[in-house]
Amino acid sequence: MKIKPFQALYPNFDFIASPDSFCENAKDTFREFQDSGLYQQFPKTAFYIYQIEDGHRRHTGLVALNDVADFFDGKIKKHENTLSEKEQQQMQLFLRWNAILKPVLLTYPSVPAIENWLQQYIDTAAPLFTTRFEKDGQVHRMWPVTEQKDIEVLRNLFADNVQRTYIADGHHRTTTVAMLHERLRHKNPEYDFDNLFCIFLGADQLDILDYNRVVEGLKHLSPTQFVVKMAKIFEIDPLDTPRRPLHKHELILCMRKEWYSLHWKKEVLESHPGEKVLLDASLLNEQVLDAILGIRDVRTDTRISDIEGSRGIDGVKKAVNASRNRIGFMLFPVSFDDLMQMADADESLPPKSTYFEPRIRTGMMVRMLKK
Repeated sequence: MKIKPFQALYPNFDFIASPDSFCENAKDTFREFQDSGLYQQFPKTAFYIYQIEDGHRRHTGLVALNDVADFFDGKIKKHENTLSEKEQQQMQLFLRWNAILKPVLLTYPSVPAIENWLQQYIDTAAPLFTTRFEKDGQVHRMWPVTEQKDIEVLRNLFADNVQRTYIADGHHRTTTVAMLHERLRHKNPEYDFDNLFCIFLGADQLDILDYNRVVEGLKHLSPTQFVVKMAKIFEIDPLDTPRRPLHKHELILCMRKEWYSLHWKKEVLESHPGEKVLLDASLLNEQVLDAILGIRDVRTDTRISDIEGSRGIDGVKKAVNASRNRIGFMLFPVSFDDLMQMADADESLPPKSTYFEPRIRTGMMVRMLKK
């Protein structure tokens, strides 16, 4: 990967009472924040080591620019399809802000040499800032890397050891920058559309969480009718208490405050012999949401809601209990190996199949677009 240092903007915490509120409002009021002196620009070109402590461990990565040519050359792998409408919205925001307020999260098979170097650096240097987010108890820290010899070491480590990366968060930001690069780089040379704004986290620095579904599905089906149809494709076992799935190909169903363990029947799993990776989300879309509930397009049908795994069992329970017509499905998290196989084969995962943590907050690291 071809990474590059840059001058980042970051919040001026001397004037910010609540980092939570600041980041929640950054999208709507970035220019006002900037004009009011709530941002400062780091005075040197640098890489930035960024660490998020979330209560159970510390996740450490590197914020940098990445040559957009790596995306066109297939070295930055997608696993989701993007929507042109969202790309248009992103483009308008980037141009309005003259900035990108959140780096794309790229992951890669972990490289001990990179992780050891980052850890050794932060062990011997004080962070430029340390800030706490009260709502979830996270602590964010950042260390700039400015010495030319250190910059060259990092560039070489990534060039020699990271042959491809995978987009964990930021598909639309990536494709929007690529689109701007193709359309505007010659018409608007004062803008830099040649580089992606990224945070790199090795796979062992990330947690892949489940992405669950709540569906307005019982409007035209009674619970008994629904269970009869489900029994044709699942082995169904009632649960005494709610829990998450224990392994791939087990789903958990929540319906009318009752919980069930679902295992795909053997003939369902064997009905896709040519597929290297058989995802529960794909089977759920095909066998249940489409065939039983009539949901043809999970990206646009308003009957379906996606619940991030970070919201837990309570998040699914609360959404389901809001209506007697709702049912919830909890899925086992997609493995990193499955994600890599799909992305390497240029295949897309179903929408909202993966949820990665940690995620850098909007407005914490900003990259200005004008040169």
